[in-house]
Amino acid sequence: MPVLSDKWIKRMAKEQEMISPFEEKQIRGNSISYGVSSYGYDASVADEFKIFKNVNTEIVDPKNFKSTSFVSRKGSECIIPPNSFVLASTVEYFKVPE
Repeated sequence: MPVLSDKWIKRMAKEQEMISPFEEKQIRGNSISYGVSSYGYDASVADEFKIFKNVNTEIVDPKNFKSTSFVSRKGSECIIPPNSFVLASTVEYFKVPE
């Protein structure tokens, strides 16, 4: 799929409700930016995180995660430990066209 312009993203967000809630401009401040940029949409991350902890050096099966491999955290920020990753959900809901 090609990279789509900000004009296409704005049009589809308004006409097809592709992104909800939709931010028409890129918002910047003391935090990470979000909203439409020149070629893309920067999504916002919700305040719930699942932090992967690989204490037992287990093999990670992406289709069958063990609940003991994650720590749940709720807050406005999340520090990702070395050699780890975090699962999060977006504030926005995306309806991707065919």
